[in-house]
Amino acid sequence: MDNDAATPEKNNTEDGLTPAVGKDGAFYCLSICGLIEGHYTAEQNQKSTKYDQVIPLLVALNQSEKVDGILVLLNTLGGDVEAGLAIAEVIASLEKPTVSVVLGGGHSIGVPLAVCARRSFIVPSATMTIHPVRTTGMVLGVPQAFDYLNKMQDRIIRFITAHSSVSEENFRTMLSRTDALANDIGTILNGWEAVECGLIDEIGGIAEALSALRKMKNDAANEK
Repeated sequence: MDNDAATPEKNNTEDGLTPAVGKDGAFYCLSICGLIEGHYTAEQNQKSTKYDQVIPLLVALNQSEKVDGILVLLNTLGGDVEAGLAIAEVIASLEKPTVSVVLGGGHSIGVPLAVCARRSFIVPSATMTIHPVRTTGMVLGVPQAFDYLNKMQDRIIRFITAHSSVSEENFRTMLSRTDALANDIGTILNGWEAVECGLIDEIGGIAEALSALRKMKNDAANEK
């Protein structure tokens, strides 16, 4: 993404960053897909979302008078934990109306990204994988490393439970299930299950998400 792509007014469909202007407002579409890329660059043939580009863009959107709200579309397998959580924290702190939609998958660190908006939707066919924070093939042999992972896990759980209706007890239970994943612990939820447990607000797609954004925009205008 070049410097111009971080400008809210530029129509840049190549990176999934598209300002949509209609009679009911101008809502910016932010697509978070593939691997959440953090401090290390993903392989060239792998689709990724770069946190160091997304975060400045979000700040610019929040300051832009031409943007009435932000629609976050999710189809991610997860990725860098700290980068994903950083993006989620920024979205959660925006003044602009925000709505998220899980379209394909909101896996791993994609879960905080799915719940960080003011209103969250998921299509019935989408899935979300909930599992503990883990390393990639590295054997941890010191107590400090385990302590770090535990603290990171607690940060993620606190964020998710603070931005959704799922209880901490229920979420921790889903994290530690041993019968839902073939070679790992955790839980896979489909769209209906994600709503039923309180993780996601509603079943819905683009139409429902845009309707929610329009309502937030109008409610904010009426309060002035």
